Order: sequence, then C-alpha cells, then structure tokens
Amino acid sequence: MTTLDGLPQKSGFARYALVQDCNKNAPFKALICTLQMAGVLIRTRPDVIITTGALPGVIALVLGWMIRRRTIWVDSIANAEEASSSGKLAKRFATLWLSQWESVAQAEGGRYEGSLL
Repeated sequence: MTTLDGLPQKSGFARYALVQDCNKNAPFKALICTLQMAGVLIRTRPDVIITTGALPGVIALVLGWMIRRRTIWVDSIANAEEASSSGKLAKRFATLWLSQWESVAQAEGGRYEGSLL
C-alpha cells in the first residue's frame, strides 16, 4: 500500500494498493484512508505489516494490531533527535519499533538495527 501514485509502477511492483494520503489536520481524509486500508487488509491478509512515516503508517499499524498481525514501525531517518510524533503513537501498536538512529532508539525504548542509508 502507498499514498504515492506512480511509486509502485516506478519501482516495478505489479500488485499494489493506492490509498488516500492524510494527516491529523484532515480527519475526513483519515477516515477514507482507514476504510481503504481496512479493505486491502481484509482482502490480502498479510502476515506482517511494515511501515514508516506519518499518519497512514500509524493507521496501518492500528489495523494490523486489531487483526492480530505482526507489525513493524521504522521511525524516519528525518528524526535524528527524537522519535516522530507518529512514531511515538506507533509504539503502542508495533510488535517491533525501530529507529534509524541509535540514540533515538535508546531514548524511546525501541531497537536500533542499523541505518537504511
């Protein structure tokens, strides 16, 4: 699943789902995103949900938690000093919470397994 139209095609993915992008200032878009994601999860029944980023990622984790799937959050490389606000919320629902910064992982009680870049 992605909120970025064109990204799956550019990356060579044949199967993907495009969902509404949203943020905390757009509750109606968040509702649409939630309903779209729920439909995809019901149809695909993933074993694991891995996500990064903002509110759509948190929504994916919450839905995964609700259907008892393993969930992995990777807090963004952009947050070198502290966990993102989405990342802080995601900790409640993530089976595994990772940060790309060792100091952030230690401060937040997450894990550091190396950086992606």
